[in-house]
Amino acid sequence: MQLEHRRKLALILFNLGGPDRPSAIRPFLVNLFLDPAILRVPLLVRALLARAIAYLRLRAARANYALLNGSSPLLDMTRLQASALQAALPELQVRSFIAMRYWHPFSDATARAVRAWRPDVVVLLPLYPQYSTTTTASSLAAWHDAAANAGLVAATHTICCYATDHAFVSSIATLVRVAYSQACSRLTAGTPLRVLFSAHGLPEKIISSGDPYQWQVEQTVAAVLAVWGEPNLDWTICYQSRATPVRWIEPSTVAEIERAAREKVAVMLVPIAFVSEHSETLVELDIEYRHLADRLGVPGYFRVPTPNADSVFVAALAEAVRRARASTTGLNSHIGSRVCPQRYTGCPYSVRKPA
Repeated sequence: MQLEHRRKLALILFNLGGPDRPSAIRPFLVNLFLDPAILRVPLLVRALLARAIAYLRLRAARANYALLNGSSPLLDMTRLQASALQAALPELQVRSFIAMRYWHPFSDATARAVRAWRPDVVVLLPLYPQYSTTTTASSLAAWHDAAANAGLVAATHTICCYATDHAFVSSIATLVRVAYSQACSRLTAGTPLRVLFSAHGLPEKIISSGDPYQWQVEQTVAAVLAVWGEPNLDWTICYQSRATPVRWIEPSTVAEIERAAREKVAVMLVPIAFVSEHSETLVELDIEYRHLADRLGVPGYFRVPTPNADSVFVAALAEAVRRARASTTGLNSHIGSRVCPQRYTGCPYSVRKPA
């Protein structure tokens, strides 16, 4: 058993990535919109659209990243998470690696580094709690191509989602409970407080094509509310970060802030689909939406932090890694089998691509 425990395990953490300097902003945006999982049009059209959208968004993106000293903090935070995860798995000979989707370190370089380390087992851990064809599936597809090109051969286990994993949900509920208590203590007596569970949005056509993301977000929120147990809570789910001129899932976070202003209700934003601070929390939620709330007269604006390297969150991920490693299958949800209803054909248990 001791020998089994010391088998070398490579843990691959996936996220979107972000520009590491001002000159990287444009190519980062081009990479994002070149992804066929994001712009679902023929390659030649996508190549033209990706560059056009990147050009149109470049000025705003530069202004946003300027507020973050010209770069995204996502890689640094992911490195902290990777280090914490290694420490949380002392019984295993584990090394954490990072593979970003749209900026360095890309999967190609990471796969070569993993192959050089010669692991016995590989566990793939997306830092997207809720599964989507636009995030998890895209990152995993890039990884499988990179691993094949690098000649990486090892037993591989994929964690596809952990949207309602009890340990994950409990870690989020703890953060929300503490923030809610603090927010209530700062409000004028009698001022109502509404909780806005804000997730990254998606075009409606992607959801209608069978992507389970919105359903999984709703399940996460329901599970957090059940663990939290706050009575008579005013809450709703909303979606932020619209990026293309098509119809996106609703309600938008902006629309919910506007509704709160009309109803004279304070709001507490919970970034329910993000596990790390980055531009969409530090700029979009903390600056842009706060300014909107202030301008409209919302009586209070609060924001729950993402888990980052919170010890309870890291412990939840570590337990997910243990379960995946011990499983006899390549594909693993937090319950070890299909989570999504059959109507969600984008679920990896429907697609069954290589794990």
